[in-house]
Amino acid sequence: MGFRAFLVGTASAAALLSGVAQAQQASPAPGSDNSDDIVVTGIRASLAAALETKRKSDAIVDSVSAEDVGKFPNTNVAEALTLVPGVTVDRQFGQGEKISILGTDPALNRTLLNGQTVASADWFILDTPGRTFNYALLAPQLVGSVDVYKTPEPRIDEGSIGGTVIVNTRKPLDLKPLTLAASLGYLWNDRSRKGDIQGSALASWHNDSGTFGVLLAFQRAKDRLRRDGLESYGTMKANQWNGGNADNPVSSIANGTCTGACATTLAANPNAVSPNAFGTSFFQQDRERLSYSAVVQWKPVDRLTLEANWLKIKATYDNLNQSMYAFQGNTWNSLGALSGITVNNGVVTSSSLTNGLSVLDVQYRQAEMHSDTYQLRANWKDDAWDLNLEGGLSDADGGTKKQVFLEFLNKASYTVDNSGAPNRPGNLTYTTNVLGNPAAFVTDPGWSGNLVTKPTTDKERYGQVDLGFNFDGAVKRLQFGYKFRHHETGQSYAGVSLNGLAVAASAFDPAQAPSNYLRGFDGAGDQMRTRFVISGNSMYNYVTSLPNLPTPSQFAAPEFASGNWSIKEDIHAVYGQVNVESGPLRGNFGLRYVRTITDGAGLVCRPGASCSAPGDWMLQGSHKTYENVLPSFNLALSVRDDLILRFAGAEVVARPDYSAMTSFFWLSDQVLTGAGGNPNLKPYRSGNLNASIEWYFQRHAILSAEVFYKSIDDYILYRTAPENYFNQSQGKVTTYQISRPYNAGNAQVKGFAVAYQQNLPYGLGILANYTYSDGKGIGGADLPYNSRHQVSVSPFFESGPVALRGTWTWRSKYFTAVDRGDNMYVRSSDNLDVSATYKFTPEVNLTLAGMNLTDSEYYAYANTPALPRGVYRNGRKLMATVNVNF
Repeated sequence: MGFRAFLVGTASAAALLSGVAQAQQASPAPGSDNSDDIVVTGIRASLAAALETKRKSDAIVDSVSAEDVGKFPNTNVAEALTLVPGVTVDRQFGQGEKISILGTDPALNRTLLNGQTVASADWFILDTPGRTFNYALLAPQLVGSVDVYKTPEPRIDEGSIGGTVIVNTRKPLDLKPLTLAASLGYLWNDRSRKGDIQGSALASWHNDSGTFGVLLAFQRAKDRLRRDGLESYGTMKANQWNGGNADNPVSSIANGTCTGACATTLAANPNAVSPNAFGTSFFQQDRERLSYSAVVQWKPVDRLTLEANWLKIKATYDNLNQSMYAFQGNTWNSLGALSGITVNNGVVTSSSLTNGLSVLDVQYRQAEMHSDTYQLRANWKDDAWDLNLEGGLSDADGGTKKQVFLEFLNKASYTVDNSGAPNRPGNLTYTTNVLGNPAAFVTDPGWSGNLVTKPTTDKERYGQVDLGFNFDGAVKRLQFGYKFRHHETGQSYAGVSLNGLAVAASAFDPAQAPSNYLRGFDGAGDQMRTRFVISGNSMYNYVTSLPNLPTPSQFAAPEFASGNWSIKEDIHAVYGQVNVESGPLRGNFGLRYVRTITDGAGLVCRPGASCSAPGDWMLQGSHKTYENVLPSFNLALSVRDDLILRFAGAEVVARPDYSAMTSFFWLSDQVLTGAGGNPNLKPYRSGNLNASIEWYFQRHAILSAEVFYKSIDDYILYRTAPENYFNQSQGKVTTYQISRPYNAGNAQVKGFAVAYQQNLPYGLGILANYTYSDGKGIGGADLPYNSRHQVSVSPFFESGPVALRGTWTWRSKYFTAVDRGDNMYVRSSDNLDVSATYKFTPEVNLTLAGMNLTDSEYYAYANTPALPRGVYRNGRKLMATVNVNF
C-alpha cells in the first residue's frame, strides 16, 4: 500500500504542478518537423518517424517504423525490436520468437495487434499454451510500426511487467488514394542448403474524398531450416555408478568394470556431476506461413470512422528430429558398465563404458497453427469529446497434430569426453563405429516408441468502450473506459505405445549426414560428423501402415491424461486517465481496476491409484478470483526545446502462464524427470519506477538514458521434488524428479539503458544502445531471460539509389528455467544482419540481405558451461528481394 500511496501522491502533485506552471510557447526544437521539411523515404524516414513517436509520447516509448509501405526493417518483427534499448531476443530455433523487455521473462510482457490480443499457438510438442507471443507468426510486410511502451498508461491493457508491444498495421485512409506494393524474394539457408520463394502483395485504395477505403494484403514465407546440435539429457551424480540409484542400486566397482584409477576416482568423487546422456541432434523443419489481411474504413460523416480489420494466419511446422546419443546414465542398462572416469572441479569431464547403452530417438511431427482475428471499431471524434467502441474475436488452434516416435537401442563400448567445454562442447567415440551402422540400432520389442497427438486451442472475445473529454486548461483530457475479455485456452493430449516391434534403423532408407553436418562445432570427431540419418517419411509410412494399429488414448500413460486441461478467464477492467499539460510539463495519471475470474479443469489421478486406467482419473476443477487496483503516472518535462526529462511509476500485474495454473505434467521415462503445473499460483505483482533523459541535440538525432526499477512480489519460479508415477517403458511405478512452478516471494529488476541515434555526413548514420539489467529473486536467484548486458549497433548508409544497413547485437548469458533439477542457462551470443538496397527507380528496388552471418551458437548448459545441455547452430540465411511500391 505504501507504493500505491506514493504513486497516487505523485500523480496528485503533478496535477497541482501543472496547474501553476507557467505556460510558454515552445519554439521548434532542433529535431522537430516543419512544414517546409524535405520529404525523405527509406531508412532515414523510418528512423525519423520512430523518433517523432518517442518524442511526442507522454509515456516512455520506443518505436520501430517501416522504411516504406510493405517493407519492414527485418524479415522478423522480433529481430527488428533489437534496435530498441532494453529489448532482447531469444533465437533458440534460429529466428526471433520471444522478446524480453527491461530484463523480464517474455511471459511478463504483452503483444497487442492494433491494441488487441491475437490468439496464437506454438508448434513444439514440449510447448504449452501460454501468454507469450510467437513473433515468427507475424508477417512484417503487414506492419506499419511497432511501439514499445516501457511504462503503462491506464487506457492500455494490463498484464505486463516489462512492457507492452503494440503492433500497428497499415490503414487505407492513411495512405495515398491508390497504393500498390509487392515483393518477390528467394531465401537460401547455407546449412540446410535449400532455398524457397517468398512473396507479398499489398493493395490499398480510398476515394477522392477520403471517406471510404479498402486495404488487402497477402504474404507467403517459407523456410526449410536445419538445426545441428550436441545434446545432453539431464545430469547425474557420479555415485549413480556406485550403487547410488535407489531404483537400481548396481555398482560398476562391484561389477568389476571400474577398477584401478577408475575405482579410486569414482569413490573419491561421489557428488561429481556428469551429463546423463550425450550425443548429436539432427533437426529438420519445413516452415511455411501464409498471412492474409484486410482493412475497411468508412467515414459516413466527418466525425465518425467505422473500421473492420481481419487477419488470418496459416502456418505449418512439420519437422523431423533425430537424436543419437550415448546413454551413460541410463538407470537399467548403464550404471554397472563404467570402465573409466575423469573429474575436474566437481564435473565428470570424461566417462568410458563397456557395453553401455546408446539410443537413437526419431520423432516425425506434423505441426501447424491457424489463427483468425476479427476487429470492429467505431470512433466518434468531436473537438470537445470522443467515443470509441471496439469489439472482436481471435481464434487459434495448433500444436502437434500427429507424432510418430521410434526409439532404437544399441549396446557398445564408448567414451564421452566433454573436457574441452564450452569451446569444444564434447566428443563421442566408439571402439567400433556404430554411429555409421544403421543396422546396429534396433527397437526394443517391449517398448518401441509411441504415437502422440497434442493439439492446442486459444480463443479470446472482447468488447470495450472509451469516452474522452478535451479541455483548454492545464487538464487537457479526461478519459474513461471499460473492457471485458473472455479467454479460453487448453490442450488435448493422447498417445499409444508401440510394442512388439524389433526393427532396425537400416529399414528406413538410411544415409550419411550431409557433408556440412556439425560445421562450426570444434572438437566433434569424425564418427559424430559422419553419423547416419534415416528417412522420416519412410518411418512414418511404416508405422502408420502397421496392422491393427491402436488409436491414441489420453489414458495410455499418466502424462497423456494429465496433459488434458482447459482454462477459462474472464477479465473486467475499468479505468480513468487524466492528461495534463501546462508550459513545459505534460503527462498523464490515473487508475485501472481489474477483476480476474479464472476457472480451470483437468484430469487428476485419484489418490492411491496406479494412474494406468481410465477409472484412475477424475476431472478436477479450480476457481480463482482476484482484484487489482493499478495506479500509474507518466510525466514529461521539456527543460529546453531539445531536452526532455521523464519520470514514471506504476503498479502492474502479470498473470501466470495458463499451463502453469493447471495440474498437467509430462514425464521422461528413461531419465525419470518431468514437469507440471500448480493450480494455486498467484499472479505476479510489481511496483515499477522509470526515469529518462532525452537530448535531441540535432535534427533526427538523440542521446538518451533511462533507469528502471521493478519490485516484484509473488515471483514464479520452478523447484524440483520427487513424485511417483507408473513408468510405461518399465511397466512399474518409479520415482521421478518433477519440476513445478511456485510463488517464490520477492524479486527485483534494476538497471539502465543508453541510446544514441544520429544522421552523419556523407549519407552515413548510426543507432546504438546498451542495456544493463540486474535481476535477482529470493536468495540471489537468477530470473528467467535476464541478460545483465545487451548491446545493439546499427550503422547505415543512404545516398541516391543506394542504401546499406547492418545490425549487430550481443547479449550476455541468461538463466532460462529449472529443468530436470538443474538451473539452465544460455551462454552469451551475438548476431549480425546486413542488407543492401539499390533503387532502380523510385518505385522499384532490389534488396540483398544476409541474416545470422555469425552463424550464432545457441549454447544452453546446466549450472556450469562445463555441462552443455544443448548446443545448436541454425546456419546463415541469404535473401534477394525485388520490391515494387507505387
